[in-house]
Amino acid sequence: MEITSVTSKGQVTIPKELRQQLGIRQGSRIEFALVGDHVEMRVRSSPAGNAGSGFGMLKSRRPAVPTDFEPATLLTK
Repeated sequence: MEITSVTSKGQVTIPKELRQQLGIRQGSRIEFALVGDHVEMRVRSSPAGNAGSGFGMLKSRRPAVPTDFEPATLLTK
């Protein structure tokens, strides 16, 4: 169990491990309910995942650059 503090605006940070396990990301909708002497939090909806790096999203008509390409060979002497 991790402990976090509450900001002056009433905000808390949900630990990263919990966010990952529950699929919570920016734009997620969360429900809070007071149950006895504690608060329960439920994930109501999560937006579709965003591409992490965007790699491979665009196609090019140009041939791929060889992996052993050395940019220094473009410099003139």
